[in-house]
Amino acid sequence: MKINSRIHGIIDYLIIIFLFLSPSVFGVAQTTSIFCYGLAVIHLVMTICTNYEYSLTNFIPFKIHGKIELFVSLALVVVAFYLGTIDGFLSKELFIGLAIFVFVLWLISDYTNKPESTRDIPYVESNSQGGMI
Repeated sequence: MKINSRIHGIIDYLIIIFLFLSPSVFGVAQTTSIFCYGLAVIHLVMTICTNYEYSLTNFIPFKIHGKIELFVSLALVVVAFYLGTIDGFLSKELFIGLAIFVFVLWLISDYTNKPESTRDIPYVESNSQGGMI
């Protein structure tokens, strides 16, 4: 089963909320908190700039968004082990879980589908004097 860009966008915003709330909810150490907040901001910027339904701008193609998510899911495993040595087991498990979630999201998303709504400027015909027809 593949999910479309609309559902993927909703999940992206839920991930951002999760990342912003994680330090408070789980009581992780300072370094892990910084990584959570930093990743939340980066993910928010990427989400609002991706060409899909719930974005504010459309300059990152959805296919590129998918490639970035694949890279991030793999990088999060490295970050998890790094944070595990600094902040302990909870930090490691939090980021391993996040890495798995982002990877599964990447696996089940259809990055070839086009957003259902486009923000193109509509074509309006005009006569030779510049008035609209």
